[in-house]
Amino acid sequence: MKRSLGQRIWRWSILLVVTSYLALPIVAMLDFSTKVGRSKRGLYAWKAIFSQPELVGGIVTSLELAAIVIALLLFLVVPTVVWVHLKLPRLRRPLELICLLPLAIPGIVLVVGVSKIYMWLSIHWTESPLTLSAVYAMLILPYTYRSLSAALFAVDVHTLAEAARTLGASTSRTLFQIVIPTIKAGVMSALVISIALVLGEYTISSLLNYKTFQVEINLIGQNDGTIAVAVSLASLIFVLLLLLLMPTAKRHGKALLDVDAE
Repeated sequence: MKRSLGQRIWRWSILLVVTSYLALPIVAMLDFSTKVGRSKRGLYAWKAIFSQPELVGGIVTSLELAAIVIALLLFLVVPTVVWVHLKLPRLRRPLELICLLPLAIPGIVLVVGVSKIYMWLSIHWTESPLTLSAVYAMLILPYTYRSLSAALFAVDVHTLAEAARTLGASTSRTLFQIVIPTIKAGVMSALVISIALVLGEYTISSLLNYKTFQVEINLIGQNDGTIAVAVSLASLIFVLLLLLLMPTAKRHGKALLDVDAE
């Protein structure tokens, strides 16, 4: 009994320390963003967020980039990883190596490598910042691949695929209606990681002179730090809300599996 009580105290102590470590910066950001002068409090910085046309444009651009990256993830990366896992197991290691390569390439080196491409695009095709979606899709590969791979190994997808084919399901139906819904938790994790990376990326967009969300925050912070901190805190809360929705998606996926098993 004493040992059990000691374990609970130890666990709650660790939870308290970690929560304090994570919460203190957020509380400090909230405190700073609500300061008006030296002694007054107000929501001036929060109300001024949408009165900054450049900031609104940066937010819209980053959200559009996130939507494009999510589409590339859902319609290109997810089917490819699942197909290799099911049909081409010998290519699993080479695919993993390719997906993990962006971790070994620093952002500044990546910018130097793609700057000539983007210079050509800006001259001959378009100067739209949405072209950054190609680079962002490459940057998320290491994180999305690990999420999808862990979800695939957690479920016996080979048995599910064989059962679906035995019952007459086509390859596309097996892939999109049987296998992918089963690994919904991994897909959701990959989506949240993708959104967080796109909203938080600064180096590449700044060096390529594109006005994205983080670039606009940096520019605003040079004139008014409270607005920049308020915007940063709002984006952080947005990503945290997405993370809180992930367990619900997992439980929903588990419920669907239970219903299918019955």
